[in-house]
Amino acid sequence: MIERIAKEFTTEGGEPKAPGELDPYVSPLTVPPVLRPDSGDVLQETEIALRPTWVRLHPQLPPTLMWGYGGSVPGPTIEVRRGQRVRIAWTNRIPKESEYPVTAVEVPRRPQGTPPATTDPGRGGVEPNKDVAALPAWSVTHLHGAQTGGGNDGWADNAVGFGDAQLSEYPNDHQAVQWWYHDHAMNITRWNVYAGLYGTYLVRDDEEDALHLPSGEREIPLLLADRNLDTDEDGRLNGRLLHKTVIVQDKNPETGKPVSIPFQGPYTTVNGRIWPYADVDDAWYRFRLVNASNARIFDLVLVDEDNNPVPGVMHQIGSDGGLLPRPVPIDFDESMPTLTAAPAERFDLLVDFRGQAGKKLRLVNKGRGQAPGVPDPVNDVRYPAVMEFRVRQCGAHDSFELPEVLSGSFRRLTHDMEHGHRLIVLTPPSTKGGGGHPEIWEMAEVEDPGDIQVPTEGVIQLTGEDGRTKTYRRTARTFNDGLGFTIAEGSHEQWSFLNLFPIVHPMHIHLADFQLLGRDAYDVSGFDPEIGGTRAPIAFDPDTELPLAPNERGYKDVFRVPGGEILRVMGRFDGAYGRFMYHCHLLEHEDMGMMRPFVVVPEEALKFDHGGSHGGHGDHGGHGGRTG
Repeated sequence: MIERIAKEFTTEGGEPKAPGELDPYVSPLTVPPVLRPDSGDVLQETEIALRPTWVRLHPQLPPTLMWGYGGSVPGPTIEVRRGQRVRIAWTNRIPKESEYPVTAVEVPRRPQGTPPATTDPGRGGVEPNKDVAALPAWSVTHLHGAQTGGGNDGWADNAVGFGDAQLSEYPNDHQAVQWWYHDHAMNITRWNVYAGLYGTYLVRDDEEDALHLPSGEREIPLLLADRNLDTDEDGRLNGRLLHKTVIVQDKNPETGKPVSIPFQGPYTTVNGRIWPYADVDDAWYRFRLVNASNARIFDLVLVDEDNNPVPGVMHQIGSDGGLLPRPVPIDFDESMPTLTAAPAERFDLLVDFRGQAGKKLRLVNKGRGQAPGVPDPVNDVRYPAVMEFRVRQCGAHDSFELPEVLSGSFRRLTHDMEHGHRLIVLTPPSTKGGGGHPEIWEMAEVEDPGDIQVPTEGVIQLTGEDGRTKTYRRTARTFNDGLGFTIAEGSHEQWSFLNLFPIVHPMHIHLADFQLLGRDAYDVSGFDPEIGGTRAPIAFDPDTELPLAPNERGYKDVFRVPGGEILRVMGRFDGAYGRFMYHCHLLEHEDMGMMRPFVVVPEEALKFDHGGSHGGHGDHGGHGGRTG
């Protein structure tokens, strides 16, 4: 026992470890249990209970208090067949007297050029946020990616407390896909998901079956999530979940509270364990990866023990919405140096471990992430470790061959299809009522802009590739502003996201699958945050080409929108009616107001709309840029 304790708290050379240091690759990867709901009677629901649980995040840590679906973190992998309609009762079994499992602090910003405080564990003497500590177990579950009615989607205000259940019905009439489920409670999603409320959901179909992909023990979900931990009075990690963010503005002009950036932590968990290892055979494996982090963008690379990229063994076969048309090699070369995964994105990966027997391959985070809202370029990856694969020789030949074609049912959406059009602007923090946070602006084109004085708050002028300048007026900017988008069920829509701020926003639209049409570079310097509008038109940049990556050409419901770009996506809103949401999937941004509602109704019912309660129907918002 004494020798084991000494090993845990010393380096390989026998020196005492610095506070906060943990050994990588000492914890075996855990695989969530699989739950296959009974489909014999659609009226018979499957209960999944939210419960407090103690999790050993790392062998060198004491147990950590978390909340989990079914009492596990992540929750069970739910698996269904296409068209298998199921009902799930998400039941809150977290007692009212339960301690909230997350300690939240906001710490001062360090001088530029030094690593940010978020790279370190511990609160640094800052008192915990008492309002977070007092939060009740109040949760609502969203099945991310699912096509299901608005009443089953997990509307953020419809969260339930102890003893109550959220009953949701999922038709699952969708091609084979990896969705995932997570908490979506209004204002506190960032902390509830951080506490452990997330899991993955698989839909199977005949097209996928015909590919004979690796399965069983050789199909493994990988749910990545970064975390931070508190320390005791001696500076040792105590296992307590710590949500530590950096203050970038002392006072929010609307709330009077400090403004901080989204959370990013130093410790990467995979399936709820910090830097685990997995024993694998020298054979093909299928990994179903999802970035379940609050805000961390991973730039993943598979490397050998000498930290050199391993080309030729990884292939992406699916994205958010299901199988890609063809496999995309991930060779970590100039064309795709890393596998970039923003929060909520999913990646269906095949890895060929044949010929790697006896080797240790490591998945590492080579990126610097991003520090939303902070111009300081120093934003560590202090610990690049993600996980390790230890390849053993299994002695049996694996006859699987990578298919040349994956999805024969995939059809490319094009701009010449009949469609509505929306323009959404992602703004930097503004002193004009913005409260110190980025916002989502819904825009409407002004048909006769002659009477509008520029610059004016909420007015943006945009010069497209064709040289025409159009004027747009803001119609909504907060979640509680009037409903803006009403969409006819079954219709196609193009949504164009213009990002005026130099960070990446991963945008998520509920209900529909989308395809990326293209990215265009724009000079956004004409926007003045102090005014909340443009002094000079935002102009198309003809000198910068932004081709889509090959693995962005499938169906997606989360799309990365970097600063200075317009991203154009198209999708079909079919299969359900009701009120839904779209938002930034940086959970702190979502909680701070980067979320808006929209409604999907029968096309026939729109004929009787008189404009009193619903907004536009997709006939405005063109930006005059590239259309293909």
